[in-house]
Amino acid sequence: MSVEELIMGHDHNIENIKDKRLVAAVLVNVLLTVAQVVSGVISGSLSLIADALHNLSDAAAIGIALFARKISRKPADELKTFGYKRAEVIAALINLITLVIIGLYLTYEALWRFAEPQEIQGWIVVFVAGIALVIDVITAILTYSMSKNSMNIKAAFLHNVSDALASVGVMIAGTLIILYNWYWVDALITLIIAGYVLWQGFTMLPKTIHLLMEGVPEHLHVKEVITAMQSIDGVENIHHVHIWQLEEHLYALEAHVVTSADQLTDIEKTKTCLKELLEERFDIGHSTLEFEHGNLTNCAEKQGATKYE
Repeated sequence: MSVEELIMGHDHNIENIKDKRLVAAVLVNVLLTVAQVVSGVISGSLSLIADALHNLSDAAAIGIALFARKISRKPADELKTFGYKRAEVIAALINLITLVIIGLYLTYEALWRFAEPQEIQGWIVVFVAGIALVIDVITAILTYSMSKNSMNIKAAFLHNVSDALASVGVMIAGTLIILYNWYWVDALITLIIAGYVLWQGFTMLPKTIHLLMEGVPEHLHVKEVITAMQSIDGVENIHHVHIWQLEEHLYALEAHVVTSADQLTDIEKTKTCLKELLEERFDIGHSTLEFEHGNLTNCAEKQGATKYE
């Protein structure tokens, strides 16, 4: 067996382990959701039911993330020549939109509960929320290491973190109800949970949409890239520049290069220098460069030809 095959096999095993973590997280959150809904109905706690809905969204978020991971590993084909990596970005978008919808629903329910307060059994709330907190923390740990380099998993991880905080809030609400019969605290905690959920969703949504709209990566500036490219010997001008992300960690550039070089070997040297510059300085791993000779370009402009951007 070759070294390449050993490396591929090792990577495949790591990915399988990560997938199993996600499956375990889904199953645990589904079971927890059922327990919380039943307990919420029995105790009359809206915040416990809100936490249950959030847990259900956790299970769905992780399930979607897992499904997207499997799709993203498919190789490029005739229909998807860049591959299927963006499936993970689409999954992140779905999870974030779900997060926002849940936040809006919880806000609506909490406001109604302020208007029509109900009696709540605090001990059930505290007990079930405590169990939920332990499970939320375990689930967050399962997804944390994977969330560092994946927008998809990060969206699922944020679901888990917000749910852990929600469980803490529910426990506080249950304790205050036991001690002081402050039933309104249940609705207040629900509002706080909803606010945090909405904040998370609206924070990550613009980044996800920007990537899907093929926007320029946040850390790059088009003018800076053009200036750097034009500093290479033999390059007279750079225009018709497009920079975008093929997927979360792969940046791409397309540009027209006006050169003074006459020999093909000189043009190839210039192209090699440009590609090295783009990859080393700007982390652009995929670049398509179209070369034009300076004299021909000037001639075309004098004849009234349409200029490139």
